[in-house]
Formats: sequence, C-alpha cells, structure tokens
Amino acid sequence: MANYNISIIKGDGIGPEIVDEAIKVLNVVGKKFDINFSYNEYLMGGCAIDACGNPLPQETIDGVLASDACLFGAIGGAKWDNLPRELRPESGLLRFRKEMGVFANLRPAMVYDELVDASSLKPSVIQGVDIMVVRELIGGIYFGEPKGKDEFKGWNTMVYTVPEIERIAHVAFKLALKRGKKVCSIDKANVLDVSQLWRDTVIRIGAQYPDVELTHMYVDNAAMQLIANPRQFDVMLTGNIFGDILSDEASMLSGSIGLLPSASTGEKTAVYEPIHGSAPDIAGMGIANPIATISSASMMLRYSLNEIKAADAIDNAIKKAMKDGFRTKDLAAFGAVEVVNTSKMGDIIASNI
Repeated sequence: MANYNISIIKGDGIGPEIVDEAIKVLNVVGKKFDINFSYNEYLMGGCAIDACGNPLPQETIDGVLASDACLFGAIGGAKWDNLPRELRPESGLLRFRKEMGVFANLRPAMVYDELVDASSLKPSVIQGVDIMVVRELIGGIYFGEPKGKDEFKGWNTMVYTVPEIERIAHVAFKLALKRGKKVCSIDKANVLDVSQLWRDTVIRIGAQYPDVELTHMYVDNAAMQLIANPRQFDVMLTGNIFGDILSDEASMLSGSIGLLPSASTGEKTAVYEPIHGSAPDIAGMGIANPIATISSASMMLRYSLNEIKAADAIDNAIKKAMKDGFRTKDLAAFGAVEVVNTSKMGDIIASNI
C-alpha cells in the first residue's frame, strides 16, 4: 500500500465545504487503488488572522513543507479587507507561494462536451478546447524590487532572471510533450526589455525540445486569440502578471469558474487548489460547486504522487457526473437532469469511482 501525507488548508468562505468533498473522493479512490492518505490540517487566510493574528502562521509553512503535497481551498473575504495590506489574507498567500518555492502555476482550461452551451462563446468556437496555462508564479512584477508609493506616484518593477525563465520554460515544454506538443510563449517583447529576455531564453530552451512546436505571441493579441480561436492553443507559457490575467480569461471558456483546478509546483512541494475564490456570499449554503477542488485532487495524484490510474478514475467520475446530468446551482441551466448540493455532487463523483 502506498502511503501519503497530505497537508490540508481549507481556508475561508466555501473553502471548508469544497475541500471536504475532495477528501471524500480521495478516500474512495484510495480504497480502490490501495492508497492510504493521512491528512494534517493547517490554518491560513482570514481564519488564521482570527485565530492567531497572522494570515500565514509558521506552523502552516513547516507543515506543508513536510508533507507530500498540499490540498488548498480558498482564502479571503470582505471581513478582512480593511486590515493593513501586510495583514490581509492575500498577503499571506503571496508569502506562502514564495516560502513554498512554487514557481510554476499550472491552470488547465477545458470544456466538457455536455457544457458547451454554458460558455458565453459559441459552441463552434469552444468545442474541444483543452488548454494548459503555465504561469511563472513567484517572480515578475508582483515580487520585483524596488516597489512602493509616495504622495504623488507609485512604482513596481518587473524583473526576471535567466534561471527563473529557464526553469518555467522546462516545465512548459515537458508538459507539451505529454499533450499536443505545442508551446505558445506569451510576452510583450515589442515594448518590454524583460520580455525580450524572456523570449530569447525560451527560444534557447525550446531548442532542447525539437519535438515541440514553439510559437510566440504578444499578450494583447493572446487575449484576443483566446476568445477568437482558443483551440489553437495547447500549452501557453507566460510570466506572472500576464498569466494571472490570461488564465482567468481562459477559465471562463468552460462556462463556470467552479469547474477548473490548478497546481502550483516547485522543487520543495506542490499546492493544489481551485482557481476560484472563497465566495463568502454563498458560504454555508451548500450550493458551491466542488468539482474544481476535486479536479485539483486529481492533479495532485497525477503530478505529485504519480498515481495516474487513480487520477484518471477521478477525472472519468467527474465526466460521468456531467454526462448523467448532475449539476450544482451554478450550472443548473445547462443540461441539468438533477440540481444537487455540494455534498451530493461529492457523493455522486465518489460513487462513480
């Protein structure tokens, strides 16, 4: 029997509800494939502020680094928006990513056949979309120095070093080899020197992967092309701020942000979480869509634990739930045979396994 130590951060808002459903599914798939999961829960975000005055306690950092992988819910909410910036949940998240060394954010955007009508785009445009956005996560303008503001101006610095670009490029090319063998690198090299360095470095690394087709696109054009012709993309490689924006845009191709997972990986550990926020307005109502979090658990099995059959079982169980017409409230208008609550959707996916 394989044994794994999984750190759990449920966070705020709907975080506890959706993480509980992912754990439910993990336990079922564990029994099927002879995998044992031990879970250790840690605080982060608003709940950590309330408990100990710190959005990221040292105990959480140590616990996650000691685990095989981390399953993460969502953090934040209006309750903590009036705190000083350095004490808000979001500041804890940025520091968490840096402490974990998770430099590669993997955000898949795919469209289920049963939900093509859920997107705001025509079915003929989005049918068959399957994109992986590879976003550099702990560099660029969010972390560059100097930064600050005074009474008259604010300033931030976009910085990338060659080693930072090299390591994220390797991630993208290796993923492409397992997918459609295409990488489109997104930059703004016609304006930004840092983007020219990005492009030059990606070209050099790309030469090490002759089986992968490498193309380049300016970020403004990429934003347009994601809407006009999303099927042209396989792996999209980009820096932190561009990836932040483009991955959210790509997520809406699916029709609901409640469907899509993400992985943040590095040399120390990896963190798996839905791309949506904590949605405090619906917390405790039992209507949140847990699929993105359950899919994140599947990514954890696939990318950190190398339990491919178990990951495939979860993915197929989700597809069957969609095919059978089960929908949470966010997708009720799109082919619903039965509208179910958060817990029932977890039960259905678990039973499909």
